[in-house]
Amino acid sequence: MTTQQQLLVGHAARNNAEWCAAMCRSHDMAGEFGPQSWAAPSRTPLYYPDAVTLVPGADPAALVERIDTGAPGATVKDSFGDVDLSGAGFQVLFEAQWIHRPAHAPAPSSDLALDVVDDPGSLHDWALAWDAGGGNADLFRPGLLDDPATYVLAGRSADGRIAAGAVASRSDQVVGISNVFALDGGPDAAWPLVLGAVHELFPTLPTVGYEHGEDMAAAVRHGFEPIGALRIWLHG
Repeated sequence: MTTQQQLLVGHAARNNAEWCAAMCRSHDMAGEFGPQSWAAPSRTPLYYPDAVTLVPGADPAALVERIDTGAPGATVKDSFGDVDLSGAGFQVLFEAQWIHRPAHAPAPSSDLALDVVDDPGSLHDWALAWDAGGGNADLFRPGLLDDPATYVLAGRSADGRIAAGAVASRSDQVVGISNVFALDGGPDAAWPLVLGAVHELFPTLPTVGYEHGEDMAAAVRHGFEPIGALRIWLHG
């Protein structure tokens, strides 16, 4: 990892932790930033980690002390892929790569109309589209709309249907993208809409996120580069 990539990974990790904190707040859960990590003392919402490391070489023991490993399912986002939590009863759930796209990279065109969701009814419709019948649409709660750094992006087809979307999380150095989806065509259908929205809303900020597998391949096809490895650790 180059010095520039390490700097970008640090920005991406902090941005992602801020998004996790916003999601927790919308569920009335507390989390706290420390020098080495963000962590929540109680179990976080589905798909969201109990802790995110913010610097390389975070202390494993101090990290585990900040979260609840008594209830099943505790997870840690090891942002630099360099923390060994196996001695504390964790195993690697999956590995991924942080991704980066420069601020001034050309934005592809999309046939979908951009809508930044700003009311609870539209957020519910967006969440139903994101969930695709999985039964977890209530993960996205109206409190997210009160967070000034969170932008829920919807791509609407000509008939007004939400066909694609993502969440953009703005910080001082980067804009983070997560929850990318499209009802038809997968991430290749969603990225043009998302990148067009980023170009319009945050023209001076580079875009970051993390992906793995086929989703990673799709991100690379749309101008992202991998900049560093991360791991998700699962307790039990």
